[in-house]
Amino acid sequence: MPGRAEAAGREGAPAPVVAVFGSSAGLPGEPAYEDARACGRLLAEAGYAVATGGYGGTMEACSRGAAEAGARVIGVTAPGAFPNRAGANAWVTVEVPAATITERLHRIMEMSTACITLDGSIGTLTELLVAWNIAYIAGMAGTPAKPVIAVGPSWTALVPHLAAQIDTDASLVTLVPDVAAAVAEVRRRAPAPTRRPGRGS
Repeated sequence: MPGRAEAAGREGAPAPVVAVFGSSAGLPGEPAYEDARACGRLLAEAGYAVATGGYGGTMEACSRGAAEAGARVIGVTAPGAFPNRAGANAWVTVEVPAATITERLHRIMEMSTACITLDGSIGTLTELLVAWNIAYIAGMAGTPAKPVIAVGPSWTALVPHLAAQIDTDASLVTLVPDVAAAVAEVRRRAPAPTRRPGRGS
């Protein structure tokens, strides 16, 4: 039985895409992996497609959760930057290779209606900072900012500290304790369109 995101893509406008930033670390059964898998599943069940960096770790976990629930999964990879990685993980349904890390991040942000940042290291931090800056620039231009959501205690500690140090707006990043709260925030601020009943439904 197809998930809502897959069905929405077939029966109407393509499902909106939510970017999920995460780590290349993490294995099945570990808490971070299972949280990311749940994030993908919850997004798919709510009617969203998912975009990740396409590789292993929590990127794979989120892709897996979304794919298992029937969603389209976009993996934006960077083969030139990661020549030793075999390619997109097995749960990705559409791979989008980017020439550079910068282009990769630009493409993910361009295609998404919101982003969720899971726990990670410097690469994940970079992705969060770029999303935060895009939201800041949108505010300066008087245009609606895409929701930027960060999950867990690391970001809860770091975002206010950085905002205070560099005198910027911490409220542009919504800090939540878990992936369920993150997906609820996406649904509140960037709701997926309701699927119209089709023939035989």
